[in-house]
Amino acid sequence: MSAEHELDLRVRYAETDQMGVVYHTNYLVWCEIGRTELIRALSGTSYATLEAEGVALAVAELSIRYHGAARYDNLIRVRTTLAEARSRSVTFDYLISNAETGERLASARTVLVSLDPNGRPTRMPDGLRAQLERAT
Repeated sequence: MSAEHELDLRVRYAETDQMGVVYHTNYLVWCEIGRTELIRALSGTSYATLEAEGVALAVAELSIRYHGAARYDNLIRVRTTLAEARSRSVTFDYLISNAETGERLASARTVLVSLDPNGRPTRMPDGLRAQLERAT
């Protein structure tokens, strides 16, 4: 069973276009929020702390499919699932839905790669990798 994390967010006016519909790139921001909160829940530390300790995870792949439109002031739910943890990468799946109606708004997947200080792929620190692998 994979680890999951859910959070609810209210769509802000700044996230919408002039018609009150959420601009498509904001879904990616919501995925990032979900991912960092899942990492916090699994590791017991913030992503900022991991970065300060030398852990850099960069998005290497991203796919997203839009199913519906979120609108200004909707309550949305971001469900993030840890799909796979490998020695140098970690994969997350996302489902973004309207928290009040259950309508599916977007589904996405990201693959993050562990980088060394020079920006080259490297093995994730053993402790973090072990925590992620136990959760998948």
